[in-house]
Amino acid sequence: MSEQVDVLVIGGGPVGAALALSLKDSPVSVMVLEAKAAPQRDPRILAMSYGSKLHLESIGAWAGVEDATPIETIHVSQKGGFGRTILTAQSAGVPALGYVASYQDIHHALVSKLEKGVYLEGACAAEIDLSESWGTVDFDYQGKRRQIAAKLVVMAEGGKLVEHVREIERKRHEYGQWAVIGQVSTEKPHKNRAFERFTAEGPLALLPRGEGFSMVWTAKPEDAKLLLSLEKTQFLERLQDHFGERLGKFVDAGPLTGFPLALSYAVPFVSKHLALIGNAAQTLHPVSGQGLNLGLRDVRTLAREIMEADEIGSESMLEHYRKMREIDRKGGIFFTDSLIKVFSNEIPLLSGGRGLALASLDCLPALKDAFSKTMMFGAGARSIL
Repeated sequence: MSEQVDVLVIGGGPVGAALALSLKDSPVSVMVLEAKAAPQRDPRILAMSYGSKLHLESIGAWAGVEDATPIETIHVSQKGGFGRTILTAQSAGVPALGYVASYQDIHHALVSKLEKGVYLEGACAAEIDLSESWGTVDFDYQGKRRQIAAKLVVMAEGGKLVEHVREIERKRHEYGQWAVIGQVSTEKPHKNRAFERFTAEGPLALLPRGEGFSMVWTAKPEDAKLLLSLEKTQFLERLQDHFGERLGKFVDAGPLTGFPLALSYAVPFVSKHLALIGNAAQTLHPVSGQGLNLGLRDVRTLAREIMEADEIGSESMLEHYRKMREIDRKGGIFFTDSLIKVFSNEIPLLSGGRGLALASLDCLPALKDAFSKTMMFGAGARSIL
């Protein structure tokens, strides 16, 4: 066995890089394997909760997240039905409910803080073997096959490698929806407001980004493909009809991309000398923007467990980690899945119930405050960090 580390992270996206950076100043040795050979342009815009911003601050990465746009207000409504609720940073007692930034800015802010040799680009994990003592991974790097053993292997991104772990089952539910994403501009300024508008076809989210909005439009596959094929003027007309006049006219739209949506999660998310975090553990519908935030809460808990463990990667350490993440993880999966099932339909009886729920939330400050804190810090959170 030519190489050994305490923690080997497979997947060098924001979640995997955040775990490595969280362990940087500890005596724990870490290596990250990232399959992509070099940074590639990624069009995704990510919504980070206030809790995630505090986490990135605590590990020294937030200063590198350039041009993050704060979300001070979230307006939630349903098309064709009564009821709405408005969440504000002021009522929650925080400077912002969340922040909107590009995937590339967040990723670069994290990776740039890692030491040379810790983060290997173009390192593609090929095989994994979990023994009673080690997790061993074979990977291809710079034209050679290498092998590394770790007390703990952490999978931070999805991929087929987890399929080789017999103890872990992948649950999957196709939503029959696509997300169409892109940047749009409106007549009226966003004033740091985000909008989540539920429709029978799926939610439409507008997140303040720069001078405009980052849009996530959920639609049936055939409708999404049609939207992607439209000329800009035609697309803006469709968007106007779908969202309404609250922001005046939609005046511009950038390039659009689309992809299918599904819920996917691992059961269990730990095994011998193995932990799954982020997209490897759970991939959620983008409604409410909880994916990255849930992954960063995985990181925060796992990093603490690693640094406090008597034996890194032991059964007792991983079982304690599992228990610590169970409530928040199940809560995040259930919450996003339930939103889609309850709001993405045209059942009249449910429409009235949805409206009543939104109106009730807006009229009950204590309930609204608890909801805001859960969105910012996770289900069952007792403290910010």
